[in-house]
Amino acid sequence: MAARATTLTVPTAATSFDPPPPVIRRVSTNPNEVPIAPVTFAHALEAIDKGIEFLKSSQSASGGWMEGVAATPTATVPPTAVGGGDTHTKTAEPISTTTSSAASSAASSVASSAASSATSSATSSAASAAVTALVVRAFAQRGLTIQSDAALDRAATRLVDLVMRKNVFQPDTNGGMATYVASCTAMGLAALQEAKYESTLAAALAWIRESQWDESEGIAPTQDWYGGVGYGSKGRPDLSNTQLMLDALHESNATAKDASVERAVIFLTRCQNLKSTNAAAWAQTGSNDGGMVYTPANDGESFASELAGEGRAGEKMPAGTRALRSYASMTYAAYKSMLFAGLSKNDPRVQAALKWIENNFTFSENPGLGQQGYYYYIHAAARAMLACGNDELTDTAGTKHNWREELIDSIIVRQRANGSWQNPEPRWMEDSPDLATVFAVLALEEAIKPVRVSQ
Repeated sequence: MAARATTLTVPTAATSFDPPPPVIRRVSTNPNEVPIAPVTFAHALEAIDKGIEFLKSSQSASGGWMEGVAATPTATVPPTAVGGGDTHTKTAEPISTTTSSAASSAASSVASSAASSATSSATSSAASAAVTALVVRAFAQRGLTIQSDAALDRAATRLVDLVMRKNVFQPDTNGGMATYVASCTAMGLAALQEAKYESTLAAALAWIRESQWDESEGIAPTQDWYGGVGYGSKGRPDLSNTQLMLDALHESNATAKDASVERAVIFLTRCQNLKSTNAAAWAQTGSNDGGMVYTPANDGESFASELAGEGRAGEKMPAGTRALRSYASMTYAAYKSMLFAGLSKNDPRVQAALKWIENNFTFSENPGLGQQGYYYYIHAAARAMLACGNDELTDTAGTKHNWREELIDSIIVRQRANGSWQNPEPRWMEDSPDLATVFAVLALEEAIKPVRVSQ
């Protein structure tokens, strides 16, 4: 079946907003500012520092991480599945840090194939650029600066070298992961708070905005691609890349009235297993559990459905019963994204996502996917829980959880003697100690950011 952007009713716009959670750029060094036991705080800080020392030891001579490692975007479901491959492709134009017209130019639509994307990714520097950006963020949040720490200075320099070519922002010239790289770059440079990188940060944010699927590519609000972003120049949008875009915009203090944020909320709504707000057929026949799937585009996909043997698009289910399974990493990612977008905690979409989290609360695995994508999950979960502003979460059995304590304990027990982390499940490259370690460090940092006034 050929791919398509399915036509759906446009979700009702939110009418009630809360202020987005504040941007907190540094961890605390005072245990009185974090609602956990002092001994847990000390253990978290020690684990972070051990992780940072490991990352310094694995830094390449050029200043980056995972140099020469090829990363291929998550492919769409095969053409025989519901939704098929992609019919829409686009390339966002390069963004210059000196030419305002380039920074505001609309993305253009081009024809290309998924095969060419996979081939070109072999020579892409996307993995190195993205992971280097994540490390820059992790180092900066710990309080390191480019003036005081040579490793961070070299990392920031290398990151800019990877994404800027002749004063033009090009996050992934040879591959299909440009949006992922651009979002990570924006978050890393925003954490530095250094004037010398402001132009690159602005270019990254402009590139991200232009990568969003909207009317400029002929996609209407009634179509299920609308408001999302994908891996870059080719392919359908997905929740993983869209939540990274919203992370980057949040770090730049975007408001709920930001047009890119408003469009993204439409896409988030269509990712949710919630019949009252999502008109997609898979949602109407689904679990109505409030959780999230990977993408609504091309009639929807879920890695949890794939793992359950139902097909990533639910195509292996009996006729007339097709649905998609929710899973944790996408649910936490969307939950924090809705809060970053300023949706009220009383919004039914926000409440339903939180209810799914309460029903599936654990940091021992990525519910719905087991150990696959665990470190991506734990980072998304930490950011989501910090964003919601609650020190405790009560699960459906009535048990109260100090999420910080439990998250810290779950991460520390997995740390290896050399300070690194590694996922035995290789999916999404988490068998790389560099990637797993930076996700673990970032998650721990979220758990010890200051939320109390110190005494």
